[in-house]
Amino acid sequence: MGGLPFPMPGGRGGAAAGGLGLIGVLIVVLLQTCGGGSGATFNLPAGFDTSAQAPGQPTGIPASEDPDRDLKDFSSYVFTDTQETWSGTFQRDGQPYENAQLVFYTGGVNTACGGASSAVGPFYCPGDQRVYLDLSFYRQMQQQLGASGDFAWAYVIAHEMGHHVQTQTGTSDQVRDLQRQNPDQANQLSVRQELQADCYAGVWANTVFQEGALEEGDLEEAFAASEAVGDDRIQRQATGSVNPDTFTHGSSEQRRNWFNRGYESGEASACDTYSPDEV
Repeated sequence: MGGLPFPMPGGRGGAAAGGLGLIGVLIVVLLQTCGGGSGATFNLPAGFDTSAQAPGQPTGIPASEDPDRDLKDFSSYVFTDTQETWSGTFQRDGQPYENAQLVFYTGGVNTACGGASSAVGPFYCPGDQRVYLDLSFYRQMQQQLGASGDFAWAYVIAHEMGHHVQTQTGTSDQVRDLQRQNPDQANQLSVRQELQADCYAGVWANTVFQEGALEEGDLEEAFAASEAVGDDRIQRQATGSVNPDTFTHGSSEQRRNWFNRGYESGEASACDTYSPDEV
């Protein structure tokens, strides 16, 4: 498959410091066409317990009594930090940038990409340019997947913001068009798109490193989590076998490598997963 002529922001973006992370979930990203856009969602494998929800909160509960207050604050901080990184990068490159929005939900939510339940986990919808987070997923990561640490959760957000960058550059639309024109390459294109979002998350992590905000062990949490969500590991755990032809995200090695490539370079231009010899 030839490289795609996608415009990509080229430099490292300046942003406020913050804690960071990487996704630690056994998931498969599905692309849905709905409302003029496709939604990058997380679909938990069969047998995964999705019954855990955020504690019930009566209407009007004081913020000081909200059991998720700290997690909401941290999530909002990471989201804002990532947004400032990319907004600054686009501005320096003379490209327009429209801010994404962050939505917390519990149980289910309606979006421009259709309805979604907690079972899909965190996701981004290009139709309304919003990142949707159900905070119960954070606890599921810790309790059911062994993917703990603030860095792991922050990567979830940074990866979804990577999809927003793809929407802003037009990459998402071009990938969707190619998938319609070449359905036999739909999975491979999905893999390349997801690995680019991993790489963009690494670029953001580099900005935090440059500001001296990474703590010891953060990167190892990120690397371990990236490997945990590789298609090969997910399939092996779910079925005992691996079928690369059905990959939609990439292998454990690929996900780790592309996150690391973004982190080591600190440059979005290093995230060209669409070149023929890449991936």
